[in-house]
Amino acid sequence: MALFEQLPAAHESAPPAPRRGTLLAHPKIVATITVLVLIAVWAIVTHAGLVSTLFLPPPDQLVRSFWVLLHQGYLDVPLWQHVATSLARVLVALFFAVIIAVPLGILMGTCGVIRAAIDPLVEFYRPVPPLAYLPLIVIWCGIGELSKVLLIFLALFAPLLISTVGGVLRVDRSRVQAARSLGASRWQVICYVVLPSALPEMITGLRIALGVGWSTLVAAELVAADTGLGFMVQSAAQYLATDVVMVGIIIIAIIALLMEFGLRWVQRRFTDW
Repeated sequence: MALFEQLPAAHESAPPAPRRGTLLAHPKIVATITVLVLIAVWAIVTHAGLVSTLFLPPPDQLVRSFWVLLHQGYLDVPLWQHVATSLARVLVALFFAVIIAVPLGILMGTCGVIRAAIDPLVEFYRPVPPLAYLPLIVIWCGIGELSKVLLIFLALFAPLLISTVGGVLRVDRSRVQAARSLGASRWQVICYVVLPSALPEMITGLRIALGVGWSTLVAAELVAADTGLGFMVQSAAQYLATDVVMVGIIIIAIIALLMEFGLRWVQRRFTDW
């Protein structure tokens, strides 16, 4: 009885639930206010001279820089071409990562021998930063587009493969046995049981892979590139054009965010369970 006497009553310990109509009930409003407050503090700090504009340009200067880039481009190359080039490199690498990692992940998840043979190779290269094997890729593949796409592909491949293998291994075995008992072939089990069950984790792995791929973009465009957002950021940094650097980073973040929202919609649409 003494133990129960020490415990507070339920109505005393439970935190009050947010009422409808309050800001706590609208996370999007809270997020918007947070962003607006951050931008306001940023503008006040820079315009008050507390931080040099060389290190942190004010928001209005970034807007002007974006307007100039939009109309004049960077180094005689239109801004849309920088965006299209970087987007094409990431999408091509993503295409090959998906068509290779997904079937291979299904094979590794359904066959222990294949998993034991390939898993050490993936785990060996996965923790290595892309900049570490960038010189080796340049030696092997030259300084053309192949080396850039290959570097992004390697960054995308491991997260997608690991998530696919994990999704296949977590498939409910009773569902597989039920399909087998009904006469389903191995191919039918993979198509109608394994693949749909593993799809949520595969999409999650794809979201993680895209984040890693976009972060590798700047490193990939270090290799003799003359277009691309990563090239623009690196080139502007050499001339201490901080406003151009920040505009390039913001554009990369916005594109990655749009892809993330698209994948979230796909995840809700096709894996709502």
